[in-house]
Amino acid sequence: MFELKQKKAVVTGGGSGIGRAIASLFAQQGAAVHIVDISEAACEEAVAEIRAAGGQVVAHACDVTRQDTVHATFAAIGALDILINNAGIAHIGKADTTSEQDFDRVIGVNVKGVYNCLHAAIPRLRENGGGVVINMASVASWVAVADRFAYSTAKGAVMAMTLSVAKDYLQDKIRCNSISPGRVHTPFVDGFIAKQYPGREAEMFERLSKTQPIGRMARPDEVAALALYLCSDEAAFITGSDYPIDGGFITLNS
Repeated sequence: MFELKQKKAVVTGGGSGIGRAIASLFAQQGAAVHIVDISEAACEEAVAEIRAAGGQVVAHACDVTRQDTVHATFAAIGALDILINNAGIAHIGKADTTSEQDFDRVIGVNVKGVYNCLHAAIPRLRENGGGVVINMASVASWVAVADRFAYSTAKGAVMAMTLSVAKDYLQDKIRCNSISPGRVHTPFVDGFIAKQYPGREAEMFERLSKTQPIGRMARPDEVAALALYLCSDEAAFITGSDYPIDGGFITLNS
């Protein structure tokens, strides 16, 4: 079950964190994986790790905010079966404390980046007889999260785009779903804590972990396992849905 043999998968933001875990698991399950990431160094590390485990992987340094670059990258990749729109950035701020520059930056990566990859990938999925798209949304698509104005705006858009794509491409046999993680323990979280709370890293890690009702953060591999299921043939009847993976954050925090 959940094999991806003979499948070609593109994972944006696949150089680190959740994207890297997805790329690694998909390669393990037989997919030919193409990592798309703005960081060449992260790409190289991910490729070395996956190839050492026997996986098939190629990396492409690409800025998803630039449509011309995205189209050139997808042209080099060719036909594909799976697109994981995972590339994204975070931002802390309210509506009146978020600068125009920061707002544009978040929207550029988290919304336009998803659009650019859809724009490049959908014709190739259609020509290939169908496929699967997974967009990375967030619990912030569902509920209010303090000081996350731009991020919440962007992730709300990602969920809406998921529904639109699922509706528009049913006849092309393209399934589109989204995943809404809660807080996931990635290098970004460690870096954020170290920067914002120097000397209090252990305390703040524990405090942030407990914001999830289950009592801990998710692991990237747990999100990857959900993505694997949604991209597998076993999920062939699923489209136009969002899947929270949040330790109860959405439903149990009230």
